[in-house]
Amino acid sequence: MKSMVLGFLGLGVMGRPMAANLVAAGNELVVWTRSGAELPGARSASRPGEVFAQADVVFLMLANAAAIDAVVIGPEVAGCTVVHMGTTAPEYSAGLGERIRAAGGRYVEAPVSGSRGPAEAGQLVAMLAGEEDDRDRVRPLLAPMCREVVDCGPVPQGLLMKLAVNTFLISMVTGLAEAFHFAQGVGLDPALLKEVLDAGPMASFVSRGKAGKIVEEDFAVQAAIRDVHYNNRLVVEAARQHGLAAPLLDVCRELYAETEELGRGGEDMASVIHAVRARTRSRPAGTHLGDGRSGDRGLA
Repeated sequence: MKSMVLGFLGLGVMGRPMAANLVAAGNELVVWTRSGAELPGARSASRPGEVFAQADVVFLMLANAAAIDAVVIGPEVAGCTVVHMGTTAPEYSAGLGERIRAAGGRYVEAPVSGSRGPAEAGQLVAMLAGEEDDRDRVRPLLAPMCREVVDCGPVPQGLLMKLAVNTFLISMVTGLAEAFHFAQGVGLDPALLKEVLDAGPMASFVSRGKAGKIVEEDFAVQAAIRDVHYNNRLVVEAARQHGLAAPLLDVCRELYAETEELGRGGEDMASVIHAVRARTRSRPAGTHLGDGRSGDRGLA
């Protein structure tokens, strides 16, 4: 029986290690990326259409809807199962699935939770959505990239789940950055705060990693500010469409936009601390946010 050929479009911060893990698992892989960069062990295509022509299943790890629209072109997807692993608006994903099925292809969502480190280690978590038989076909193919695959039902439930996950991630990392800003501002040793947090009940893989970046002032990218800002916007827009309040993400969106305006769009999301610092610097001397009254209460 002819072995299955896999395709991969997009070899960026996340896509390159994900595709490399597919190769390392022994898969026959054909890849394309806008930069033309090659991937050892994989065949390189000169255009996206060549990937669809050669592969049975094609993974997309592209930046946004515009990038997907530039490579997913009608008839070329016929006979392929297309797996959308990036993050876009859920309604866009639903429409993309309709277009692919109308052209004779199959469509599955599998957005992932995790940044570059987990991608390199094959420790991502995928949120799988689509028709049941399509999910069954794609699930085992995700194993080299993902430590866990969670079935979320039909499209666009995978993307909706990803936005819910990102709501927690973004608010958590932003809160962590503000905690370090507060500690530094009142004269505490940030390394000591990290020690306390790492030992406590709130510690996680993410908190330990982002706290380390803040303490070391090392903002080498795992999840870029510009990408987090984009994801934040998707959450807020989806919340509005469903008539939901998103008060934390409204504030976070402002902070990530301000961080990007500071020229830090390519840095890791922990760099959001720079926007918090900038707000402190811009506050007139002697102003106060609260004095403990009028509802400004401490935590029990």
